[in-house]
Amino acid sequence: MAVARPETVLGDFDDARFEHFAERYRFEREGDGYRVEVDGESHEIAFTFGFDPLQQYLVAAPRGRLQVLGAAWDARPAAQGGQRWFHLHPDEPVPRSDVLHWEGLAGRWNSQCAECHSTHLLRGYQPAQDAYATRWSDLDVACEACHGPGSRHVAWADDGASEAADRGLAVDLTGGAHWAFVAGEAIARRTGEPSAREIGTCAPCHSRRSRLVEAPEPGRPFLDGYRPALLEPGLYFADGQIEGEVYVWGSFLQSRMFAAGVVCSDCHEPHGLRIPAPDAACAKCHRPEVFAVPSHHHHAPDSPGASCVACHMPARTYMGVDVRHDHGFRVPRPELSEAIGAPNTCTGCHGGRSAGWAAEALAGWNGPRRPGPSDPAVVLNAGRHRLPGAGAALARLGQDSQRPAIVRASALALLGAQLDPTTAPAVHRSLVARDGLVRLAAVAAAGALPARERFEAVAPRLADPLRAVRVDAAHVALTVPAELRRPEPRLAPALAEYRAAQVATADHPESQVNLGDLELRLGHPAAARRAYERAVAFAPQFVPAYVERADLERRMGDEPAAERVLRAGLAAVPDSADLHHALGLLEVRAGRHAEAREELARAHALAPNDARYAYVYGIALHSAGDEEAALRVLEEAHRAHPGDAAVLRALVALHRDRGEIQAALRYEAALRASSPPAP
Repeated sequence: MAVARPETVLGDFDDARFEHFAERYRFEREGDGYRVEVDGESHEIAFTFGFDPLQQYLVAAPRGRLQVLGAAWDARPAAQGGQRWFHLHPDEPVPRSDVLHWEGLAGRWNSQCAECHSTHLLRGYQPAQDAYATRWSDLDVACEACHGPGSRHVAWADDGASEAADRGLAVDLTGGAHWAFVAGEAIARRTGEPSAREIGTCAPCHSRRSRLVEAPEPGRPFLDGYRPALLEPGLYFADGQIEGEVYVWGSFLQSRMFAAGVVCSDCHEPHGLRIPAPDAACAKCHRPEVFAVPSHHHHAPDSPGASCVACHMPARTYMGVDVRHDHGFRVPRPELSEAIGAPNTCTGCHGGRSAGWAAEALAGWNGPRRPGPSDPAVVLNAGRHRLPGAGAALARLGQDSQRPAIVRASALALLGAQLDPTTAPAVHRSLVARDGLVRLAAVAAAGALPARERFEAVAPRLADPLRAVRVDAAHVALTVPAELRRPEPRLAPALAEYRAAQVATADHPESQVNLGDLELRLGHPAAARRAYERAVAFAPQFVPAYVERADLERRMGDEPAAERVLRAGLAAVPDSADLHHALGLLEVRAGRHAEAREELARAHALAPNDARYAYVYGIALHSAGDEEAALRVLEEAHRAHPGDAAVLRALVALHRDRGEIQAALRYEAALRASSPPAP
């Protein structure tokens, strides 16, 4: 990040024009200053943001905001398609009403970008004014962003740079490890211990996560200041490969490199932002005479397929031109593409070839490989689709200490949505796991336990050493009805941390909804309503705010108010399945069954892969006497979600009531296979 000056601006501001659907840009230079006109409104460019492979531009907006333009400069050489203006959402118009419009929350530097690109950043968000007084010590990333306060280091240097091991650094990231080859071995061995803090220091800016405090302290454990995302759909494929923009940490934690003790600086030079040629970095620990040869990579020497990175670090492109590599360093597995639809790097290079072709080729090199039912990728895929037997498999994976912690945690997170008495012990055992990421996921999964058992399970975690675990434990504990909670002195301080975590990101609609839910559970409906209203004001397209506000009005006995809220939400987001579903349920309660079916049908059409919406719509059709349509909807839902117990129970009941006993027994057998038999 830099002040916009001739030496920092890369883009063409020589009266350049750019159009994106109906949005028109004009870029101009005024002396040493720069301006952009967007749809007739002129803005001064305050800062540049980035330089390779693209550069973005920040403009000042009212109430202390800095907004990132939707148009960016492609800084790559012209021969690579660069030296042009392009839009970060190239395939669709982004009107001002859209949550992704650059003038909205998604384009707000203060809340979306700043903390990873400046040092000692304090957002200074003021909820009452919905304004910012953002401050920083360094505009860009400086030494103290990673090493903490530097006064002791300066004193150490002024005193003659003694032999002090930590050189006066508040956060010393120097480890005692190095890598060396042992005679006769192909892979280097580590001697000594790596820095215990390094990966946790890099993680906050190289992961998808939410912040728990206003200004996390450098050097503290990662989970003390942040709550990271796990291997979730949309972010990662079921086998753990990157899908969304996830910034390295989550893929690296899955790797054998991480398990062996490799840290970021073994490959990356953190101060100069340089790495050696990628294959040269690999050669530091992997003997080229063993690995950089056709007998290993099975490609012609010096061809693209002979590169370590090509096979073991598949790339995806984000922000239009930014190519980023998966850091899972996994062996290509095209057989998983056949089994669960995960991508594979073989067919990524060999266009037009099938995953079956690639699997056969690899089998010819190394022997056939078939994904078994306990393969983590198969288990996570089964959990995502609630396939028969998924719960038991997730429970086993969540407790498998030989698997990466992020894989175990992801299994437990999925298990929470399909927990039963046979798999609940896995959650209880995981609540005391050594790894904080596993405990964090176990706390969330414990939210599905029966109320009294739930409270007893998470109560010890209210005093967990890691803030993220304490915060989630407080949230889960508060979902238990007050009459079932025993006196627990650890609850109040953990709840205070939970509230502080939401206040730290109070300019996000998600945090306002969380605050509203908290106030509602504490018996403060007026405060809850205000929080939901703030969420809508921040982001008029944030659907959960409407749903939660409508539910509040329902609880307060004001169904007309609930209906007004839902219809206002649909005016802002007409294609929201959640809002149509909620309105359909309201219509059912009001006795307007024909209108209810229309809304429930719309929800099912908008989200055909949501088993619950299909189930509710199917039941509504059955209640209206349209049994054939009900069966069609439910059977289609069963094919998509063969382990969904609610859909199976409905199919058993409908076929039984029609006298179709064999069909009923067939679905009953599937129900037994997918979960313990109900009484």
